[in-house]
Amino acid sequence: MRVLLVEDDEPIAESLTRGLSRYGFEVRWVRTGAEALADTGEAAIVLVDLGLPDMDGLDVCRELRARGDVPIIVISARSDEVDRVVGLEIGADDYVTKPFGVREVVARMRAVLRRVQPAAKESSPEEHGRLRIDRRGRRVHLDGGELELTPKEFDLLVFLAEEPGAVFTREQIMEAVWDENWFGPTKTLDVHVGVLRRKLGDAASLETVRGVGFRLVLT
Repeated sequence: MRVLLVEDDEPIAESLTRGLSRYGFEVRWVRTGAEALADTGEAAIVLVDLGLPDMDGLDVCRELRARGDVPIIVISARSDEVDRVVGLEIGADDYVTKPFGVREVVARMRAVLRRVQPAAKESSPEEHGRLRIDRRGRRVHLDGGELELTPKEFDLLVFLAEEPGAVFTREQIMEAVWDENWFGPTKTLDVHVGVLRRKLGDAASLETVRGVGFRLVLT
């Protein structure tokens, strides 16, 4: 998946490029707004810094949004509420304040892509070992028989099944399955994981990675 990174701070850009590459993203890095507007190419998502040397990043967001629907995430040291509101009102899909971690950026990218590109993921049922997941119909079949899952159990399974074997942090899961603004305890996640484990039986394993989160391992 191609990412256009618009960032003039070289250390930040290099760190993000390396980090995103480890998560399987192909990063095209440009330093100015003019370069960004000249070459969005086939980018699936754009990360834009507001403090660019040639123009305000908000103007880049505004122009990109006028051209099409490519997902845009603002990355900026500006933490004022006004900047956040303006960025979102002119068409940015999310706003991340520096300093940030690569995992946070990746989680936000995935969340944005799920929101803006649901049809692409829901076009046909997916086969995951003995499991068959129908996103559009919100149904899961195990060995041909349908599993009775609650809405959150379904969402949790679907999220973890996006990358079987990959470890997702508790924060990433809570943001994706519950709410991006969730600030409460994560005990509810443990309860849902426990119930889902019982329902999946030996068809898949929901493994706990101590101190980090969970991963789905298909059998």
